[in-house]
Amino acid sequence: MTAIVEPAPAKINLALHVRRRRDDGYHELETLFAFCRDGDVVTVTRADATDLTLTGPFAGVLAGEAAGDNLVMRAARGFCARFGVEDGHAIMLDKHLPVASGIGGGSADAAATLRALARLHGVAIDHPELFALAAELGADVPACLLGRTALGQGKGDALQPLAPLGDRPVLLVNPGVGVSTAAVFARWDGVDRGGLVDGDVWAMAAAGRNDLEPPARALAPAIDHVLDLLGQAPGVVLSRMSGSGATCFAVFGSVAARDAAARAAGDRGWWTLATFLT
Repeated sequence: MTAIVEPAPAKINLALHVRRRRDDGYHELETLFAFCRDGDVVTVTRADATDLTLTGPFAGVLAGEAAGDNLVMRAARGFCARFGVEDGHAIMLDKHLPVASGIGGGSADAAATLRALARLHGVAIDHPELFALAAELGADVPACLLGRTALGQGKGDALQPLAPLGDRPVLLVNPGVGVSTAAVFARWDGVDRGGLVDGDVWAMAAAGRNDLEPPARALAPAIDHVLDLLGQAPGVVLSRMSGSGATCFAVFGSVAARDAAARAAGDRGWWTLATFLT
């Protein structure tokens, strides 16, 4: 039986500018999406009925969710309804990314599920209906479905692909605290501090910011300690919080500098992922 294995790489926001609150409850954003080499893994095979098996270090966090109420199962149901697929599917999610941590774990898993099902059933990965379904699942799912460096506008789902980032060493660090995306957005001060500058992706990132960082830091002061460690690490090129937190990232000029910072963060008991931007 054919098994389709799809990576669900971690997503980071190199910059995240919140421009205004929209009437539909979302916020108007300008963000730079980037993706890492590593993350979760989704495996899909045909089966009599659709079910989800969880493995990996963060499987237990998701195990308490209602079986059909997570993004992976919603993605599977949506795909079958959208493309007229009547088969069942056995889905395995190997969960290595922290949940609700600003690095697109759930969105990446949903996008990987859509890609795996598309491959299994002969649907083009760039099919417009696949991206329409992704947008219905969540604001970050289209970017994760695209899976490459991109400028995101609107809710973050209006995407403009950008040049690859060339395997830059990057470290992700999470202090082990959860922050609610809704709570962070609710504490945004409503001030439009301007859009991204023109230029290449690194120029935009360097001149950018994350407007959700102040409210997230107020809700979870542990983020302060992570950002202090990353910002002072030798060899750091850019450090910032990703998404609505609490995961932070640092891009480094060398693998050795990244790995030294990873050891320092690990010594504090924090979750780390030493990987590369793609």
